[in-house]
Amino acid sequence: MREALQPTPMDLLWSHCLDLLAQDVPEQQFNTWIKPLAAKADSDPSKLVLMVANRFKLDWIRAQYAQQIQSVLDRLSGRAILLELAITPKEKPIKLTPINQDLSPLTEPLGLLPADEAPAGGFKSRLNSALTFETLIEGSANRMGRAAAMHVASSIGQLYNPLFIYGGVGLGKTHLVHAIGNKLLADNPQAKVLYIHAEQFVSDVVKAYQRKTFDEFKQHYHSLDLLLIDDVQFFANKDRTQEEFFNAFEALLAKKSHIVMTSDTYPKGLTDIHERLVSRFDSGLTVAIEPPELEMRVAILINKAEIEGTLMPEEVAFFVAKNVRSNVRELEGALRKILAYSRFNQKDISIQLAREALRDLLSIQNRQISVENIQKTVADFYKIKVADMYSKKRPASIARPRQIAMYLAKELTQKSLPEIGELFGGRDHTTVLHAVRKMSAERQQLVELNQQLHVLEQTLKG
Repeated sequence: MREALQPTPMDLLWSHCLDLLAQDVPEQQFNTWIKPLAAKADSDPSKLVLMVANRFKLDWIRAQYAQQIQSVLDRLSGRAILLELAITPKEKPIKLTPINQDLSPLTEPLGLLPADEAPAGGFKSRLNSALTFETLIEGSANRMGRAAAMHVASSIGQLYNPLFIYGGVGLGKTHLVHAIGNKLLADNPQAKVLYIHAEQFVSDVVKAYQRKTFDEFKQHYHSLDLLLIDDVQFFANKDRTQEEFFNAFEALLAKKSHIVMTSDTYPKGLTDIHERLVSRFDSGLTVAIEPPELEMRVAILINKAEIEGTLMPEEVAFFVAKNVRSNVRELEGALRKILAYSRFNQKDISIQLAREALRDLLSIQNRQISVENIQKTVADFYKIKVADMYSKKRPASIARPRQIAMYLAKELTQKSLPEIGELFGGRDHTTVLHAVRKMSAERQQLVELNQQLHVLEQTLKG
């Protein structure tokens, strides 16, 4: 057996590939499909063999993720890598072929968690026991959501039912819902708790139609004490799924069970979802999870590093936090790069090492996000002229987008207030400060503005 301390070049390549894929693939999908893959040594130094647990997973990974994995491997190695998938332990490797997108004649895709992972007996919650309230870093960005989640965990079926948590990618929504389930099970081990991604519910509906097992389907879902479901926006355009979820929703509320959902947008912002479902989503409590503020990002980095058994100097955490602003997942990705770079080069963690480890990320940020780019993006979004950004015009239709652009310039660039003011037609730095404070305060209060800022930030970050 090869010692873990002596990884092969392919082991290292796959490790770096995982770091990058973790940033690009949604967390639920990454943990379910990609993270369990194991690299196997091969006599051909240009070949990477990935071991997969069973045929179902092999087919799904080949269809959904092979091209993405291949692309990252080739980019990291600087040459063509021959990628093969093999079933553990005895079947011969199956060479990747061009992806066949038509996996099934059904109109709705298979879900994220294969049937062979269902419990043979008893009840399986699918919870991640590491995601608790104790391991969640609290800040102003998630304080309301955390308080609501703790209340729900302590009083199932009462207030805030359903609880609808929304926000951008990688902000900690999934952590919160797992924390609710783990807290309930700690208090009441007999409770029937189920965590699923919306795509798993879609998959279960499809299987129930295929196998004519809707009685079992309804018995399973309608008997729960707590249903935790991620990314309900995936129900869009799936009429059969929406019908069955509506039925489950009504059945659970009738028996005083609790439902907690997450989404990338607030209920009324969902598209291609039946109105009666949207009204149910909006009937309880809706809370937003915001991008973490600077101090919260620093705390997250230091805490995650400690979990990895590494001490991260505070000045390095501040350097990373100032440059990675959007979400927790990107912070974790940056941390993984720094830790891998430190271990690979056998160097202590410092600002210089962090700068070297994140040079690609910093290069992209410096190249893409400039005040001029922000001005153009905001002007296009609000359908005004770029020239209005630095003109003296003051109607609300121009002044408000200008203030939003100033706010984003302060948030997304390293420019000082006077520098930003100069780029907005020679305005005084106090004008910029007023705009930043105003937009920051209104973002916490106005759902529509918050959503618009999320869209603009994601657009600017590419």
